[in-house]
Amino acid sequence: FFFFNDTATTEIYTEQIVGSVRCVQETGYQRRVHGDHQNKSRKKLKKMTARLRHTRKLRGHVSMGHGRVGKHRKHPSGRGNAGGLTHHRNLMDRFHPGYFGKVGMRHFHLAKNPHFCPSINIDRVWSLVTEATRKKYQEGKGEGKAPVIDVGKAGYFKVLGRGRLPAIPVVVKARFFSKTAERRIRASGGACVLSA
Repeated sequence: FFFFNDTATTEIYTEQIVGSVRCVQETGYQRRVHGDHQNKSRKKLKKMTARLRHTRKLRGHVSMGHGRVGKHRKHPSGRGNAGGLTHHRNLMDRFHPGYFGKVGMRHFHLAKNPHFCPSINIDRVWSLVTEATRKKYQEGKGEGKAPVIDVGKAGYFKVLGRGRLPAIPVVVKARFFSKTAERRIRASGGACVLSA
């Protein structure tokens, strides 16, 4: 506590400190009553107390609850996936059908690079520019210039022809165009430019 020459000031500070302590106590009480999800996650991480373990009750019983005849051995049926074709066959056939064996042909030195060709349809080409740019050219404020949309910069290789383009001339740059895409881009007054 702070002590001042003025008695009134001391009382005010004392009330503030006591009030803050009470608030902390109340919030702690609410967390205990209603349960905090953080507290729950902490409980999961806690280890079980040794004195509460089931083994405490089994002390004095020779086999510790595992039986005298069968006995508690270390890995009686093998470790891991052992026995999938023999003594665990039933389990593998029921819950993991098709686990064993081969399917199809082998392809030596499979290169996926030559077949990599992400595509975009013409109805999504305008989504590659900002809304402000689209409105600018839609309202005819482009001063006779057509916008250039490079789909390669957005990670696309090929332009496909599904959907419709707005009637705004546009220059589309891409590595590949389908016939339909090329036809529809030119019909809207635009042009297709091939890029390496």
